[in-house]
Amino acid sequence: GAFSADEVIRKRLLIDGDGAGDDRRINLLVKSFIKWCNSGSQEEGYSQYQRMLSTLSQCEFSMGKTLLVYDMNLREMENYEKIYKDIGKHEKIIAAAHEKISECKKQILQAKRIRKNRQEYDALAKVIQHHPDRHETLK
Repeated sequence: GAFSADEVIRKRLLIDGDGAGDDRRINLLVKSFIKWCNSGSQEEGYSQYQRMLSTLSQCEFSMGKTLLVYDMNLREMENYEKIYKDIGKHEKIIAAAHEKISECKKQILQAKRIRKNRQEYDALAKVIQHHPDRHETLK
């Protein structure tokens, strides 16, 4: 079947990788090589040879750049994994702190209850002290 323009462009981008023009450079290199093989004069051959060296160095530079980006991406992934693990540790610490806080709240409530009871006992004791004891009342 016939390819649509979009499919051709998509395939070109896939072949070209990040769109750095490597595919085009390699095609140029092949054409330069064919011209060099068919060159008549020594001068023409030398200029073709220089052109091929230039294209090769462009390809090598592009490849080096791609490798650097690849290495950087790997390091970034490792960094993100480390950050993710650290976040996990912090989440555990926070969860433990929340548990500790809720435990302390329960202890505070219990302490308040005990204090309230003691105050009530003290108030009752004061009231009782104002009345004579059983022995006195029976007399």
